[in-house]
Order: sequence, then structure tokens, then C-alpha cells
Amino acid sequence: MNILTDEVIYQVNGLTHRGFVAFNDLTSPPRPGILLIHEWWGLNDYMRSRAEKIAELGYVALAIDMYGEGKVADDADEAASLMNSVLADMESGTRVLQAAHEALVDQPQVNEKWTAAIGYCFGGAMALHMARTGMPLLAVVSFHGALGSFHSAEPGSIKPRVLVCHGEVDSMVTMDDLAGFKSEMDAAQADYQVNVYPGAKHGFTSEAADGNSEKYGLDVGYNARADNKSWDAMEVLFDKVFY
Repeated sequence: MNILTDEVIYQVNGLTHRGFVAFNDLTSPPRPGILLIHEWWGLNDYMRSRAEKIAELGYVALAIDMYGEGKVADDADEAASLMNSVLADMESGTRVLQAAHEALVDQPQVNEKWTAAIGYCFGGAMALHMARTGMPLLAVVSFHGALGSFHSAEPGSIKPRVLVCHGEVDSMVTMDDLAGFKSEMDAAQADYQVNVYPGAKHGFTSEAADGNSEKYGLDVGYNARADNKSWDAMEVLFDKVFY
């Protein structure tokens, strides 16, 4: 299988955002399109590798650039600063997400009616925000994402099916946070599923998490079992909503 990749540029408020698109050359278009939203580090090689894994499944994957100009943090302090600049102005952040979705459906291989969004950590929060604000998606998946809301969804307004993949011993997004999220989804009458992985910490999908834990004193860690099981759950969800 040959995976084709390219840069996808989109503009928001005069700022250039540099996404990364990947798709395989075996699946006939039009096909589903998946947005990938990065961790607080930015659109790095890890996110590109995840986009290529999505492409191997037969989808078009667009790993988006939330920060603009392809900014990638060099350390945890810079990552926090970049992330917080988005969270402090979610009106602009929402426009970035909307523009990224438009860039995805503009890809000639994508069926505009078949789109989904997945995100990691910060990106998980952004993917859930897309669901809460009614963006035209069939599915949303959060991998160890923040669960707090920037937008209160009205009952019946969350259209995509939602999957939250959460680590049982995540100290950054606690089980209390998860309980609050479930209450919110119940009140919004959302179609959602929560998978909790025993022994998994925040960042459980990233093989770099153990090194980042040691380097920056973060309570994160890679968990291969949770990584594989959460990816499998995503595949099952996509099979249900797209085919």
C-alpha cells in the first residue's frame, strides 16, 4: 500500500495554518475524511504518523494545525503557552476548527457527508468541542482528552456519535471529571460511549509519554494495551457510522 501525503494550507484571521493530509492509493474516492487534532505539542511527527495509520484504514486523514504556521513546542512550558492561547480565545479556536473541516471536505478524495474528528489530550477537548457546537460530523473520538466544556449543548444538539477513551489513573483528567462529562452528555441526550482503561495514565497512546514524564515531571505514561484497545474501538465506531 502506498500512502500519499501533502501539506494542506488554510487561512484563519490572516494566519496561515499548515495541515498534513494522508491517504492511500488503493481506496477509490469518495471516501470518509478524518480530522486529527494534536496534543499540546502541536502538529509533530507523532500526529503525522497517526494520520498515516488512518490512511492505511482507507480514510483520508487531515492532521490539523491549531496554532498556525506549523508551530511545534520545544518544551512543556511552550506547549502550555500555545495551548492556553487557544483556550483563552475559543471563538477564534472554533473558527480554526471550522476552517480545518472545510479544508478536509475540499480534498477531492473526501465524501463531504462522511467526516469525523479525533483528538489527543488538548486535541481531544477540541474534537469534543466540535461535537458540542454542532459541526457536521458523524463521529468524534477523544483519546485521553480534557473533558470540560466551552459550550453548553442543548438537548438533542450533539449529532455525532461520541467515543471517549480514558485512562483509569489519569491524574490530569480525573474520574470525577469523567462523571461530570457523562452527566453533561446525558443531559444533552448525546449518543456516547466511554471506555476506561485500567492502569492507563494521561497520554497513554504516545510512546514519547514516558520520556516526557521523566524530562518534565508530568504524570503521563504510555500504555500499549490501552493504546491498541482504544484504536480498535475507534475502528469499530467508524465501521458503524460510515458503512
